[in-house]
Amino acid sequence: DPSLIIPTENIEIKDGLSYEKIPVKILDHQVRKLRTKEVALVKVLWRNQFVEEATREAEEDMKKIYPHLFESEESIDQGTNFLLSAL
Repeated sequence: DPSLIIPTENIEIKDGLSYEKIPVKILDHQVRKLRTKEVALVKVLWRNQFVEEATREAEEDMKKIYPHLFESEESIDQGTNFLLSAL
């Protein structure tokens, strides 16, 4: 199936035939309720993968490792809060 072929010219393959996964953006937020706690998850789109291959990761861990993915969301939230408080 030609739609499943990923172009390799943009992927930097290491000696061990592996490559570094780089997150592109956050697609979705979700809170999973377990028996004793709630876990915040984000759906992450990774470079060189399709949207269907996006994975759910712990939001707390992603914020520690990749804080730049959340900066634009925080500024949008702050702007929305400012507009709501002005009303």
